[in-house]
Formats: sequence, C-alpha cells, structure tokens
Amino acid sequence: MNDFEVPEGIDVLRVFCGPDGRHGNPLGVVRDGRRYPGNDARQALARQLGFSETVFVDDPERGTVDIRTPGLRLPFAGHPLVGAAWLLDLEVLELPVGDVFARQDGEFTWITARPEWAPPRTLEQYATAAEVEALTEPPPGEGWLYVWAWEDEAAGRVRARGFPRRTETGRTDTRGTDTRGSRSGGTGTGAGTGSGGIEEDEATGAAAMLLSARLGRALNITQGRGSQILTAPAPDGTVEVGGRVLPARAGLRR
Repeated sequence: MNDFEVPEGIDVLRVFCGPDGRHGNPLGVVRDGRRYPGNDARQALARQLGFSETVFVDDPERGTVDIRTPGLRLPFAGHPLVGAAWLLDLEVLELPVGDVFARQDGEFTWITARPEWAPPRTLEQYATAAEVEALTEPPPGEGWLYVWAWEDEAAGRVRARGFPRRTETGRTDTRGTDTRGSRSGGTGTGAGTGSGGIEEDEATGAAAMLLSARLGRALNITQGRGSQILTAPAPDGTVEVGGRVLPARAGLRR
C-alpha cells in the first residue's frame, strides 16, 4: 500500500521529527477503533498499512488506545504514544501496563512512562559518534540493538541508531518494538533481514527511554537519518520522552 491508499479515517504522522521538520518515524492512527473490532481485523489493517505501529483509539475521551505492529499487539511503545498524544491532545493515555501521562510544551509533545514497561534492548556504546555514523549494516549478533555514542557528553547530546536484528528463529526481533513493517522510516542500510523486514529503525522512543534511565540524565538524541528524541528522567523512576510530531500528509488537522 502506498501513501495515497491509506483508508479514510486513518491519520498518518511522523513522530520525532528533526529540528528542520524532516525525518521522524511514520505512524498510523485510527481515530475510531470501533471500525476495526477484534484482533483479526486490527492485525489485518496493521499488516496492510505496513507502518512500524498503528494505533487504534478505543476511547478518545479517556485516551484508551491499542497499539499494533503488523505482527502483534504491544503493551507499550514510545513513538506511537507521543504521536497519539499530539493528535488527540490528551493528558492521559490508558494502556494495559498503566496510565501514560502526556503534555504539550511548544513544538514538543512529551509522555511520561516507566522504563520497565519497555521491551528489552541491548544498549551498546561506541567510542565516537563517527563510528555510529559509519555503520553500513547491522552489527553482528541477534536481537534488538541500540548503538550510541556521545556527541557532546557535557551537553547530553547522543548519536544513536537502532537495529532490530534477526533472532535464532530467523525472524526480525520485533518484540514490543517501534520497528515492524516496511514503512518504519528506517534508513534501509542493513543487510540480511529479508524482504519486508526492517534493517534499521528511524526513531525508537522505548530505547531512548531505557538509555536515559541507565545513564540517569536528560538526553538529546539524534537517531537514524536525523530524527530527534528528547528524554528526562524523574526522581520517581519514570522517564519523560518527547519530540516533534508532524502530519505526514498535507491537510491533516488535529
């Protein structure tokens, strides 16, 4: 399916856009989830759209949402919730894992969540940002990998890239990720993931949250081709994740 074939009633956003408004991770949002009742109908639409995630809004007033990749339902994911919070202009989103609080601050939309809600990631530090930039394919190994390096440690600026590598079964590791489907906005630099797989994820809110929690400090992350993710850990163990959200298609209104 191309961008002109997205069914009516589905908004397409780019989440974690860069300062110039480019890049970001595409997201589909079904404003009226009742149009797709049941697991089979929702998974079929998510596969058809091919975005890394599609959000079904089940109650727009309470903020009850259902997150789907083309292959499974997710209890939590970063960029879908930032996008849904921006589109619906809500302060709380209801998820199976708990309530996610949201706020708007100028051009940025923020969510607050607990790191333990995020799926596991291998966080691997490189010596320099240039080494991260120079990667032409996913590093060897299995499972979801987030590589990062300091661009400016004193300022909290990080260069990162995300790779949902193959598992022992030969499938791309998409367990609870921001990285499923052929329209993830990935750079397409990886090899060996097979047709329809994701070589590289453009912007991964859950991994950014885990990195911020591990380092115990606020971060300004540049990921993928130029997406921007901001994070801020709090004393209660939660982490705020924020970024710019823009419509992927002209004419979309909140």
